[in-house]
Amino acid sequence: MNPRGDFEQIARMVPAGAHVLDLGCGDGSLLALLRETRGCTGYGIELDDAKVEACVARGVNVIQRNLEEGLSLFQDNAFDVVLQLETLQHLRRTELMLHETVRVGRIGIVSFPNFAHWPNRLRVLAGRMPVTRALPYQWYDTPNIRVGTFAEFEILARQQGLRLREAFGLDGGRRIDWRPNLRAPTAVFSFERG
Repeated sequence: MNPRGDFEQIARMVPAGAHVLDLGCGDGSLLALLRETRGCTGYGIELDDAKVEACVARGVNVIQRNLEEGLSLFQDNAFDVVLQLETLQHLRRTELMLHETVRVGRIGIVSFPNFAHWPNRLRVLAGRMPVTRALPYQWYDTPNIRVGTFAEFEILARQQGLRLREAFGLDGGRRIDWRPNLRAPTAVFSFERG
């Protein structure tokens, strides 16, 4: 993910003045961007000590918590938007987190590396696991628990009763609407309760 360009595309999806929860917020740069450009408020959740410190240095409200514990500390409809950028592939209970997202927020926005991107397909055809900008780890040394595809997330969303609001791919900050399952290294979805 090209943080600045991709974050700008994501920020356009967030309504001005929204109350936002960013799951796996990293160093808080997206929340800071949303605060500065869209007038948003909210919180980030992050586990990594150094990233929590970076959030605090940016003036971003952050809670240190493991997302595998769920979102029980938040009430229903506590947020306008819940972000999960590059986090789903790290979670064991993906379906639960999708349900928790639409429980605590009106809109969910997720992104993840799209394993069906054409360079990844070529690597697999050659008998190798892909190592790319979106999937930068060797198969034996990755924090990813799973890989996903644009097309598979659409199926999962329907099975979970989620209504897709918007779906597209990203490549270095450039939005890809035509054949994103093949052409985009990163998948992006906006959804709500069905």
